Amino acid sequence: MGEVFAEDDLYTKDGTVDYRNDPAKKNETGTWKACPFILGNECCERLAYYGMSTNLVLYFKKRLNQHSAAASKNVSNWSGTCYITPLIGAFLADAYLGRYWTIACFSIIYVIGMTLLTLSASVPGLKPSCSGEDVCHPKELQTAVTFVALYLIALGTGGIKPCVSSYGADQFDDADEVEKKHKSSFFNWFYFSINIGALVASSVLVWIQDNVGWGWGFGIPAVTMAIAVVSFFSGTRLYRNQKPGGSPLTRICQVLLASFRKFKVDVPEDKSLLYETTDAESAIAGSRKLDHTKDLGFFDKAAVQTESDHTKGNIDSWRLCTVTQVEELKSIIRLLPIWATGIIFSAVYSQMSTLFVLQGASMDTRLGNSSFKIPPAALSIFDTFSVIFWVPIYDQAIVPVARKITGHKNGLTQLQRMGTGLFISIFAMLSAGILELYRLKYVKIHNYYELDEVPMSIFWQVPQYFLIGCAEVFTFIGQLEFFYDQAPDAMRSLCSALSLTTVALGNYLSSMLVTIVMKITTKNGKPGWIPDNLNYGHIDYFYYLLAVLSVLNLGVYLVIAKWYTYKRPVGTLR
Repeated sequence: MGEVFAEDDLYTKDGTVDYRNDPAKKNETGTWKACPFILGNECCERLAYYGMSTNLVLYFKKRLNQHSAAASKNVSNWSGTCYITPLIGAFLADAYLGRYWTIACFSIIYVIGMTLLTLSASVPGLKPSCSGEDVCHPKELQTAVTFVALYLIALGTGGIKPCVSSYGADQFDDADEVEKKHKSSFFNWFYFSINIGALVASSVLVWIQDNVGWGWGFGIPAVTMAIAVVSFFSGTRLYRNQKPGGSPLTRICQVLLASFRKFKVDVPEDKSLLYETTDAESAIAGSRKLDHTKDLGFFDKAAVQTESDHTKGNIDSWRLCTVTQVEELKSIIRLLPIWATGIIFSAVYSQMSTLFVLQGASMDTRLGNSSFKIPPAALSIFDTFSVIFWVPIYDQAIVPVARKITGHKNGLTQLQRMGTGLFISIFAMLSAGILELYRLKYVKIHNYYELDEVPMSIFWQVPQYFLIGCAEVFTFIGQLEFFYDQAPDAMRSLCSALSLTTVALGNYLSSMLVTIVMKITTKNGKPGWIPDNLNYGHIDYFYYLLAVLSVLNLGVYLVIAKWYTYKRPVGTLR
């Protein structure tokens, strides 16, 4: 691993990089010089991911012969898994491999999965046989190969998602005020690069899948993923790297066990008596020391020194932990309520790849009066346009104005930014519900129940996509920055993965809600809210349900945000 770390001779005891003895090294690496390779990797990887996943619900329905509800649930479950596996990649990155090697290794798995998916859609014997354009008869083995490929991709993306954003932020030095200011902009442009990839995926690739073939539609993303790997390796000599700090789960368990072992021990009033190393650096590799905070005081017991802690000369970390180690656990616990409020938002976001697509497929997909038909999944391009529109507006216009009003260096605090996105998401669901209400009225008035496409333009979906894109810029980007900034230094990949699990749980929640709703609404032979023929259904009710949950979620979030205590690295002011 030594050849990757261009600054090996500059590491301090805590695993971070000290450029004081060789400032030239700092100028040669990191900052925006390294970021194009990281942003290029992310852009290509997201193009591959969205190019394969955006239209997946229709692939399941048309090629794997699945019903609407089953296809929607399978996409939600797979998408959810793509946001659970980052916990695996994040743990390996923080504990053993470091972010560079984690991204590199899991990218290879990703390429293998994409290649297998392409083969399953193009090679005779592996791809389902079809007697008509959309009448296919997949064998169990063919379906199994498709799902093996998809879950290999889910594993591969698990090593990339939690590490790439953190790795990009690592290129900016927290101790340098100029670089620290650029770090906030990095997260905006990181999300911008994601959506450039999504733009191509939701337009060109979706059209190819619907009009040329699924083999090409999956093959191009596979090639793009290979390009992403090349882009990442191309910047190797410019990257700044932090050494992994050892198992974060072990450190958390040590604090928990030490706290319970000292259940009856009183915490001294003078917090300077709590145990901490005398060195300037933290005992945890890759981490600054953290100041003591007053809340969650029970865990301070783990840092209370007793006679038995020193009897054998060496400190047993399962009996006595440093203040920094205790504060690591406190930081994670404080993040959890904020994390939980992201689940409902992610359930709203997940509708773009499921019900929004099915809703669009039941509308007029022609472009004007021409015979050209727009793939329903391609409407997600307006979500991408929205993000691409709002990122520079936020970075260049909203932040400077908000900075003058609030006096905060970033304009809005990260918590204020996320809360704004939660508020906007409510209107996205209301917009989708109102559109479906009018679509169903149109069906009823003209008796269009058996029409595959109701003569009502699919472009009426644009507002709901645009609103979700606007909400993303506030909530998802704010979440990326918040979980990186508030994470303990040696747990940043893990906390980035934790933030991503809200997307997983949002998908699982959406899947669970669909199951519950269908079970309740299909009683007595009724078609239910989400039947195969949406003209007989009521997905508008499902959208309203999500809107109500979003209102309740926002209320809870405001209470939690007011309670939140920010972490305090030693020597910093807040």
